[in-house]
Amino acid sequence: MKHLKIIITFCALSLSLSACGNTLNGLGQDIERAGEKVQSATKK
Repeated sequence: MKHLKIIITFCALSLSLSACGNTLNGLGQDIERAGEKVQSATKK
């Protein structure tokens, strides 16, 4: 029973970290796009 709890906890933790990584990746892309817009606006 103890091993089952450890496995379930590990799976839940892995899914949580995976979702967090995707969120941070998306945030980085949004910031990069915003920076590109600012650069293109200053060139005009």
